[in-house]
Amino acid sequence: MASIFDKIRADYDALRRENEQTLRERREEAYAMAPGLEAVEENIRALGFEAAKATLLSGDADLADAAVKELETYEAMARAMLVEAGLPADYLDPIYRCSRCKDKGYLENGERCSCMKQRITAYLHRSSHIERQIEKNNFGNFRLDIYSDLPFADEGISPRQNMEEILAVAENFIATFDEANDMNLLLYGPTGLGKTFLSHAVAAELMAAGKSVVYETAFGLVRIFEEKTFNRDASDEIKMAYDSLFTADLLIIDDLGTELTNSFTNSQLFNIVNSRMIDGKKMIISTNLSPRELSAVYGDRIFSRIFHKFVPMAFFGKDLRWEAE
Repeated sequence: MASIFDKIRADYDALRRENEQTLRERREEAYAMAPGLEAVEENIRALGFEAAKATLLSGDADLADAAVKELETYEAMARAMLVEAGLPADYLDPIYRCSRCKDKGYLENGERCSCMKQRITAYLHRSSHIERQIEKNNFGNFRLDIYSDLPFADEGISPRQNMEEILAVAENFIATFDEANDMNLLLYGPTGLGKTFLSHAVAAELMAAGKSVVYETAFGLVRIFEEKTFNRDASDEIKMAYDSLFTADLLIIDDLGTELTNSFTNSQLFNIVNSRMIDGKKMIISTNLSPRELSAVYGDRIFSRIFHKFVPMAFFGKDLRWEAE
């Protein structure tokens, strides 16, 4: 079974072939519309070879400069002929979807290009099913009316008022996402109150703005930790998923506290949270645990990073899963 990397490489190969075919068709069209252009381009190719040979083999700077100047003269002539024929001056320039990596996926220094990272994130979105989730879990489908407008227990305000305040914080999180403000969101409270819905809705807005978003449940995180650490034959998908936990613009961890915790998973979680805090990468964590329970389960080291670098937002009220139907 082909890995995600194999699929992405195949995508790039297909894109380059498509662009090369388009360029061949353009060249045939241009040669027909601009008599003499083909000969000029042949001279350009020959002079390019001569310039490279003079630079690499002879080391004669004067000879190389002369070849380059003559090459530039012919290139200017070709562009003028294209314009005279009614075509853009750059009509026969190489075609690239991404000019940074020239549709290879990697930069000259060997690093992944931003377009490669976007493709990886897109595959991860599909594998985590978040694309399907945000089709229904978005602000356009959010219903404030299902939250009670009666004061709740000892909270002093109603669930609806509370949700209005939470929405205001979420909207500010989106609006200031690119700012270095150390703003992260901790959504906590019982099940069925909209924590996952809200995280999906925020993800939908940021993905629409071109941000990379990785969504993982706590169980999914543990699986990635274990496969990456203990499986020497871990798949490219696992390695890529692990890297994305650190590099994605936004990381959403859903249902923290439902996974089996131990010293290994806790240290891995701290590494991710701490690394993202240092790099200024934003996070959203949702959990059914109270702050006190989080501290008891994960220890002071993780709790202090979460609670002091996140905006805590308590969800309260009755379970709304039936109301939202």
